[in-house]
Amino acid sequence: MKVDGKDVRPIWLSENMKTVNIIDQRVLPHEFVVVEMKTVDHVITAIKDMFVRGAPLIGVTGAYGVYLAVITCPGKAVSEAHLIKECNRLKAARPTAVNLVWAVDRVLAAVLKENHTEYENTALHAVTTIAEEEAENCRKIGEYGLPLIEEICSKRNGEPVNILTHCNAGWLACIEYGTATAPIYAAFEKGIDIHVWVDETRPLNQGARLTAWELGKCGIKHTIITDNAGGHLMQHGMVDITIVGTDRSTCTGDVANKIGTYLKALAAKDNDIPFYVALPSSTFDWSLRDGIKEIPIEERDPDEIRYVQGLNQGKIINVLVPPAGSTAGNYAFDVTPARLITGFITERGICKANEDAILKLFPEKSN
Repeated sequence: MKVDGKDVRPIWLSENMKTVNIIDQRVLPHEFVVVEMKTVDHVITAIKDMFVRGAPLIGVTGAYGVYLAVITCPGKAVSEAHLIKECNRLKAARPTAVNLVWAVDRVLAAVLKENHTEYENTALHAVTTIAEEEAENCRKIGEYGLPLIEEICSKRNGEPVNILTHCNAGWLACIEYGTATAPIYAAFEKGIDIHVWVDETRPLNQGARLTAWELGKCGIKHTIITDNAGGHLMQHGMVDITIVGTDRSTCTGDVANKIGTYLKALAAKDNDIPFYVALPSSTFDWSLRDGIKEIPIEERDPDEIRYVQGLNQGKIINVLVPPAGSTAGNYAFDVTPARLITGFITERGICKANEDAILKLFPEKSN
């Protein structure tokens, strides 16, 4: 995607082939900082502390972690035991997004099929393949999601199509295009008049900070709202469609996404507003059937709730909001059951959020 006229991705390999660069998303939109990762520990920190976030990007970052594990392995020969150990550390960095495990395991499996002398080239090829596949999958999500917006546009009599989204499921969370934002970008490029309601997405404000930054750089009309305003807007006919991303989805159609997604789905259902989830196939967990019972929900540092980050006189600062002695519970995700979801937008098309429909798109997973 373009930022101020330059092509930018949230992660890329440096020219020296020894360093992986990432955009530090913790300080956007007020600062644009590039951070270098040279070791597996750097990658784990970047994932845990949310320098990078978003299921597809976490997956690609983990894949680069395997590559760094190969090129930084101590000794002349790369030890399989060492690689497996490092991969297990990478996979434990964050629990909810299934893409992390999927990507790390995919690179590791490719590497271990080769001779030791081919580990580095094989790892790099596997990482590059994953990154480009995810970018293309997101482009296709936009392609398949575009008709949903076109259909609404045809009934709006010249008024803009109002789209509500939650958290950041844009290119910053992926590699290109994003998931939930991919149809938005496709509609904008086609000249459709659109307006996006951007949930602030507490506690880390990924909507207010990141989605708003993305849309602004692209020139897409948007309005930031409090997380609790969505229901009001829906009741008053101010939302035409809701599109969100997901960090893990079951084969039966349940989805785990940023905390607050479930409440948006309930409000959309009550107001007969389409509620779509956009995701690449890498975000399906084909081993799980009951999202509420089986998807692990990450609990993060309570200080993410207790403090709010912002810009003050040119400096990014954290401000304490509640009483210093108050405790806080920071559940990072919730699960939206399939019954509340209108459909999935995937790289293979749109389907209902149920097992039969999902497997028709992905028949190879039927076993």
